[in-house]
Amino acid sequence: MPAREKIILALDVSDREYALNIVDRFADHVDIYKVGLELFISGGPVVVEEIKKRGKRVFLDLKFHDIANTVIKASLAAARLGVYMFNLHASGGTEMMRRAKEAVVDLCLKENISRPKMLGVTVLTGLSQEVVKGELGIQHSLRTHVKQLSRLSVSAGLDGVVASGHEVEMLRSHFGKDFLIVTPGIRTSWSPPDDQKRTMTPRQAVREGADYIVLGRAVLSQPDPFKALELIQAEILTA
Repeated sequence: MPAREKIILALDVSDREYALNIVDRFADHVDIYKVGLELFISGGPVVVEEIKKRGKRVFLDLKFHDIANTVIKASLAAARLGVYMFNLHASGGTEMMRRAKEAVVDLCLKENISRPKMLGVTVLTGLSQEVVKGELGIQHSLRTHVKQLSRLSVSAGLDGVVASGHEVEMLRSHFGKDFLIVTPGIRTSWSPPDDQKRTMTPRQAVREGADYIVLGRAVLSQPDPFKALELIQAEILTA
């Protein structure tokens, strides 16, 4: 997979026109864009449609987590929007994920639309071992918890997971080459970690086995975003 195809550029902004301007500016360099809670709530589903009109793919990062019927309806709406991939919290349980996957498959067959890839969110990159154990009460290690949530995602029939770079090698070796891994919390060696606790450089993440890396501030907050992206792509190639 070429370096540019491994990159997902995060549109973590609240203004729809500004987000679309970013897509237009990076059109020759990036093919997949992440639409998260901030942009989706402020810009609405139309922002996804506008990105698709530009011939680009969308990773809808809304992390569905609710009772099964609610997640099913949200998943069907995402599929009808024509997103390339979307995610749901694996901590919602196997039944929630399995029923959502089955409903999406049925819908796509009936309406002859492309099925989006569905990913289970494991542990957010903003959480540390101390928080997971001390506040959430999960007594086993963070890595063990990520592995367990990934196992639930597999058993539910999802395509893969969202996981930090620190767990990628473990997940790749355990679940094989066809298991899709999307890795956020990517920080270059020249950028600060900000609010992310479990970060990794692009080269490290790809070397560990990540299929896609999500980049936001590591590119857009740089004085020369295009130069930053060029350096990141070079890192990926050397991985």
